[in-house]
Amino acid sequence: MRLAKLVLVAAMIAAPAITFAQTTAPEQAKNPIVKREFNQQRRIGNGIEHGRLAPRQGARLEQQQMRIHRQVRTMRARHNGRLTLQQRRTIHRRQNIASRRIYRAKHMHRNG
Repeated sequence: MRLAKLVLVAAMIAAPAITFAQTTAPEQAKNPIVKREFNQQRRIGNGIEHGRLAPRQGARLEQQQMRIHRQVRTMRARHNGRLTLQQRRTIHRRQNIASRRIYRAKHMHRNG
């Protein structure tokens, strides 16, 4: 049972990582949105790995990150690969909310 959970968590972490890995390293360095997505993914992965996040919490946070990533892709597709100022603000706002959720989940005191 424990092994099944570990495999599930590993698969959930690997799937978004593969999506983010499609962007090149120079593109990640230039693009603050991609860099932030990568950092959020890393924070979630570290939380699960170090036992600060339950696998289920990590899965929920991963899904939220994937929804944000999907929204970015959709916005870029509508505007020839670029984001308008308003779209960037929307993405940053959603990432700020996600960041707070990650922090709260990792620092929540659990009984036992």
